[in-house]
Amino acid sequence: MPDKPIVLLTNAMHPDGEAILAPHVRMIVPPDAKAETLREWAREADGIIVRAKLPDDIVDHAPRLKGMVRHGVGLDFIPVAAATARGIAVANLPGSNTNAVAEYVMSALMHLRRPLYQLDGNLRSKGWNAARPAADGFTELSTTTLGILGVGTIGRRIADIARDGFGMKVLGTSRRKGALPSGVEEVSLEDLFARSDAIAVCCALTDETRGMVSRALISRMRSHAVLVNVSRGAVIETRALVDALRAQKIGGAALDVFDVQPLPANDALFDCPNLLLTPHTAGITATSGRAMAVGSAEEMLRILRGEQPLNLVNPAYKAA
Repeated sequence: MPDKPIVLLTNAMHPDGEAILAPHVRMIVPPDAKAETLREWAREADGIIVRAKLPDDIVDHAPRLKGMVRHGVGLDFIPVAAATARGIAVANLPGSNTNAVAEYVMSALMHLRRPLYQLDGNLRSKGWNAARPAADGFTELSTTTLGILGVGTIGRRIADIARDGFGMKVLGTSRRKGALPSGVEEVSLEDLFARSDAIAVCCALTDETRGMVSRALISRMRSHAVLVNVSRGAVIETRALVDALRAQKIGGAALDVFDVQPLPANDALFDCPNLLLTPHTAGITATSGRAMAVGSAEEMLRILRGEQPLNLVNPAYKAA
C-alpha cells in the first residue's frame, strides 16, 4: 500500500479498530448513512466497512472499490452479487456478536416473563405492600419450552444458555435437516410455533425466509407464548403480529429489527401491549463492538494488501 488508500466507515466504530487502520489508510466517516450520502462518499473509497445498509447500486458509484467488510455478520446490508460481478471482495465476521445476541434473547425473555421493573416502579410509587402482588403473575423460564427458528451459530448459543442455564426444553428448526445439535429436538415449523412457550427468531433473511413468520404461524402460538425477533424485520408478517398483540392472542413480543429502520415515530408497533422495542442493538455491547471493529479493520487491511480475508463470503469475485 504505497499510497494510503481511503476506507469509508459508514459509521464510526470502536477506537481500537480505528487505531489498527490509522497507520495504513485514510478513514472517512460521512455525516449520515443516507443512500445518497453513501454514494457520494464512496466515490474515492478503496474499501468500505459496513455498519449501515448500503444502497444496492453502491458499486456503480465506487470505481476504486476493492473490498467491503461487514462490521458484524448479516450480509443483507451489502449487495454481494453486484460486488462479485465487479471483482470486489466481501467479508464478514461470523461469531463476533454471537454471545451478545444470545444474551439479548434471554434478557428479553426475562423482561417479558419476570418484569422486575414493574416491581421497582410500584415499590417506589405505591409502597411495599402494593408492589408485592404483581409478582404472583410472573412466570419462570425453567420447565418451559423454547422454540428456535434458525439454529445456526447464534441459535446454538441460545439453545445452550436456555437448556443448560435455565433448564428449558429446546425445540428447533433449520434449513439443514438432521443437523441440529444434541439436546435440541428437531420439529416442523408448524409444531415449533404450536408447542413453544417462547420463540426466538434468529434465521438469516433470504428469499425463503422473507415473511416466513406468517399470520398462519402466529395463529398457532399459545395464548401465553412470547416471540423474540433478532433476525430481520421482514422475516415476520408485522401486521399479523400487531393484530395478535392488540387482540391479546399471544403473551407478548420483543423486537430488535423492523421492516423500516429507523422505526417511524407513528408506527403501529408503538401502540401494541406487552411489546419490548429496541433499536437494532441486540448484537451491540462494548465487548462485541470492540471485537467487530478489530476484526473488520484486520480483514480490510488484508484485502487492501491483496491477501484473501479470513472470512471471504464471495470467492467467485476473483473470476470477475
